[in-house]
Amino acid sequence: MTTSSARPFRTMLFAPGNHPRRVEKALTLAADAVILDLEDAVAVAEKIATRETVVAALQGARTGLGYVRINAYDTEFCFGDLLVVVAAGVDGIIAPKIETAAQLQAVDWMIAQLEREKDLPASGIDLIPIIETGRGVANVREIAACETRIQRLSFGAGDYTKDMGMRWTRGEAEIAQARAEIALASRAAGLEPPIDTVWIHIKETEGCVASAEAVRDMGYQGKLCIHPDQVDPVNAVFTPTAEDVTFAETVVTAFTEAEANGLASIQVDGYFVDYPIVDQAQRTLDLMARIEAKT
Repeated sequence: MTTSSARPFRTMLFAPGNHPRRVEKALTLAADAVILDLEDAVAVAEKIATRETVVAALQGARTGLGYVRINAYDTEFCFGDLLVVVAAGVDGIIAPKIETAAQLQAVDWMIAQLEREKDLPASGIDLIPIIETGRGVANVREIAACETRIQRLSFGAGDYTKDMGMRWTRGEAEIAQARAEIALASRAAGLEPPIDTVWIHIKETEGCVASAEAVRDMGYQGKLCIHPDQVDPVNAVFTPTAEDVTFAETVVTAFTEAEANGLASIQVDGYFVDYPIVDQAQRTLDLMARIEAKT
């Protein structure tokens, strides 16, 4: 459905939209994207007033992409949020608690009409749904495959475990099935790899890194973050190491030469290399190129 993003999505850092100092700081950090929140981090009494605030913030200077998390589709705030935040300077919208393909298509349709009404580029605003309920996970294959502008899914374990009556443990074994379903649905629909849930134990950096490593190895491309101190460690997890890049370059070069001589399987530094291994190596090089282009 989509091609690979021109920008990496290793880290997406939340900041409450009604806290100017936190917003200002977040927009200067090394996160690949910042999400200014209108949903859980903003009190009901301040939601409406915060809409204009987040748009103005994203129209200023920043180091990464700028997104807004609107309120859920079935709330009284969703449409009003969209009326304001579909605006120049907003790179994308995060739609929480998406549970069906019809909900996602409705949000996509509203964004499209507002883009047209405001003379903005068609499909210029990205849309990322968060899958964070049992119903959403049960329907994730239909959600991923429906005709919308989405390029990637994300997962929210806090609301998911609450909805399912689960205990969200540090080991996270209870959310493994949901993570796998979201990764599989993304691949089957031709989407980019998904973005994982936040790590809520802010002071436990080792646990955050372990969580990021686990989902990286499951096929995720990045992680949502809730504290500035999580950005650099999570970026590091999803950035190929120098050794990774060197090996990938060696594999691609050696295989290109071998293929020119009629070979489709070789050994490189003791590793068996055929087309799947070469494709993976090229993905590593492509990711590194996107990261370097960002900086």
